[in-house]
Amino acid sequence: MRGTITVQRYVDDILRPHVGAFLNGLPGAIFQQDNARPHTARVAQDFLRHFQTLPWPVRSPYLSPIEHVWDQLKRQMPSCHSVHDLELAVQDLWAHLPQDNIRCLINSMPDRVAACIGTCTCTCTLAACTGGGPTRY
Repeated sequence: MRGTITVQRYVDDILRPHVGAFLNGLPGAIFQQDNARPHTARVAQDFLRHFQTLPWPVRSPYLSPIEHVWDQLKRQMPSCHSVHDLELAVQDLWAHLPQDNIRCLINSMPDRVAACIGTCTCTCTLAACTGGGPTRY
């Protein structure tokens, strides 16, 4: 998407046409998002009240494997002189991502979650954790 993702764009251009339609086709699915401002705004939360969502701790680490995939893409990005060149470069890099790397990231999820839980030093519920710390991931 081009431009800034405002709360209204998030609902109108992402949640309503894509996320809602996708979740409606997956009974029992749980939607996850982080605490970015468009995600936590009342209008977005109002839209998502029809779906089951995963609570996200305020000081949560980036557990999602996609963060590492974005990092891989950024490291390989060539200099681009136009938005069109940037789009082509991202599409090419995405199409050639080594699937073994992605599989390893996904397979590391149990260890990632265990490491995250292991850093919690408070007596909270995980959804309200404020006592976590960094992990090796």
